[in-house]
This record gives sequence, C-alpha cells and structure tokens, in this order.
Amino acid sequence: MTTSSPKEVLVVCTGNICRSPMTQALLQKALQERGWDDRVQVTSAGTYALVGYPASEGARRAMRARGLSIEDHRARQLTPEMIRKADFLLVMEERHRTYIFHLVPQAMTRTWLLSELGGGHEDIADPYGLEQEAYERTADRIAGYIEQGLDRLCGQLLCKQSS
Repeated sequence: MTTSSPKEVLVVCTGNICRSPMTQALLQKALQERGWDDRVQVTSAGTYALVGYPASEGARRAMRARGLSIEDHRARQLTPEMIRKADFLLVMEERHRTYIFHLVPQAMTRTWLLSELGGGHEDIADPYGLEQEAYERTADRIAGYIEQGLDRLCGQLLCKQSS
C-alpha cells in the first residue's frame, strides 16, 4: 500500500565507527521486527568521521552478541546534503546537534538526541578506546532508547499503520 519512497533517519555521532553504526543496526532491526523497514531507511555519518574506516572492533563485537552484523560498515563524513535529505536526524550528543545547526539551521526541528525518543535528555558517551564492557553498556542504552521511543519516532515519520 505504500507508494511513497521510504523516510530516511540519519544517525550521527563523532567518528561514525561506534555509536552511530550500532544505533543504525539496532534501529533497523527494531523497524524490521515491527514491519516498518520498508517505510524507513536508516543511515549514519559522523561529524568528524574516520572516513572509510570500519566500525570499531568493540562495536562489531557488541552487535555480534546481539545477532547483528556491522562488518560491512564504512564511516562517512556528515555533509549538508545528507542533512537536507534526511527526514529525521538522531544524534548522540548535544554537540552533534550544534554541528548540524551550523551546517543546516533548518534541520533543528527534525534533529533529536537519541535519548529524547524515550523522554530523556542526556548524551550517550563514546565508548571508543574503552573496554568491551563499555561497548556493551552503550549498546544496551541505545537499544533501550530505541525500544522506548520507536513508536514516537515512527509517529514523527508518519510510518504507523492506520488503525
């Protein structure tokens, strides 16, 4: 019944090798489980991306432990064009939202901290360079915010099925 192209959620962190690829994979899985993956596509980028780098080993392990693969991920630098194209932007930290504001001020109304989906307002710390436990905790926090906020996100994107 869907005739329009899928909505795009752009997930943003700093290097695009830890938090945003994990969020992308976890969000795609959640959308697939709800049957909404044909209506929403998820991409990611970084404000200071390590362009072309794979996801960090800790992030890959955390996703493998959840039955997901981010082995093919390659980091991308956030651009104004990506921001303009995205229907919704999820950021890990307030400084990512500020970065987006400086590139495309008009995107502020569709840029949220991931934690805001669940009704909170807190940054998600970068686990880069820390022990595997930090990656696991970060992945758990991300998954929790997605679970709490998926209906809200899809409401923003108008992807809920009509009743």
